[in-house]
Amino acid sequence: VQLQASGGGSVQAGGSLRLSCAASGRTFSSYVVGWFRQAPGKEREFVAAIRWGSSSNLYADSLKGRVTTSRDDAKNTVYLQMNSLKPEDTAVYYCAARVEGAWPSSATMASRYRYWGQGTLVTVSS
Repeated sequence: VQLQASGGGSVQAGGSLRLSCAASGRTFSSYVVGWFRQAPGKEREFVAAIRWGSSSNLYADSLKGRVTTSRDDAKNTVYLQMNSLKPEDTAVYYCAARVEGAWPSSATMASRYRYWGQGTLVTVSS
């Protein structure tokens, strides 16, 4: 599975962005697709995940209410909608995928994902 993340950019605080994660090589069917982010000097952290089969969603507690995941089956694409962005949201955002496993426990663990996109930079200015 090859993943292509896009949609990053520069926005002012309070703005919104929608990130996309498109898969090629196979469909997302029976996969979990996760979003992670890594800010300069910090560890990669979990943002959100969607379980393709059931469309279940999981969000980091710190981001609940500001992010939403969705999917487009026809485009084999997962989206991450981010609203009310803050300067501390500045990071490189990565999408990742793995075959469905323990949910929701392992969905937050970067080490459990096999496939990774290249990352897209989100910069939020105050």
